[in-house]
Amino acid sequence: MRIDKLLSNSGFGSRKDVKALLKQGAVSVDGVPVKDPALHVDPESREVAVYGDPVEYREFIYVMMHKPPGVISATEDSRDRTVVDLLPYEYRRFKPFPVGRLDKDTEGLLLLTNDGKLSHELLSPKKHVGKTYYAVIEGEVTEADGDAFRQGVELDDGYVTKPAELSILRSGPESEIELTITEGKYHQVKRMFESRGKQVTYLKRLTMGPLELDPALGTGDWRELSEDELAALKNR
Repeated sequence: MRIDKLLSNSGFGSRKDVKALLKQGAVSVDGVPVKDPALHVDPESREVAVYGDPVEYREFIYVMMHKPPGVISATEDSRDRTVVDLLPYEYRRFKPFPVGRLDKDTEGLLLLTNDGKLSHELLSPKKHVGKTYYAVIEGEVTEADGDAFRQGVELDDGYVTKPAELSILRSGPESEIELTITEGKYHQVKRMFESRGKQVTYLKRLTMGPLELDPALGTGDWRELSEDELAALKNR
């Protein structure tokens, strides 16, 4: 593999950024400084280092985060803290992005990666990847709501949702539910309940396809996906 591609894939910036590092003499292979961006190296058998620090070659990263409320699902923002800001530099340098989004005031499972192919497959409407949410609802949720959601409800802009599955955990003046949807329209869960005359007061995403939020992760915590979790996402 060309060394400029290896370093770019490892999170050291664009090809232009990497060429600047090479020109500065910051890159070495087996202890010997190199400056040729077209040099081919085998990362399995040669030691590549930047400023003396060995480079562990990785093309993709996969991170599960328990997104906290108040943080936005974006890579950068001029006003608010983003989910990427919660990661240390050694992960940010891979330029990860959130797969889909959670509203600013919503918490729960969020996947961050730099694997565009997997992200596309998880978000494609044709793939029907289910996402389950836990919510607290102001108002009594009934089986009539479940029937309506299974048929699809009309949102405030006229869009009719795809069938969704409602599970009522507690029904009363304040209800608790779990709802599984296979799409991700703007504020969708909140707007679905608004179409039924009810208001979501708390929302947390629990699952995305086969991926479940690790209960050991507190809000704002994160960890890399296990090999089994990644395999389940890719082979679902």
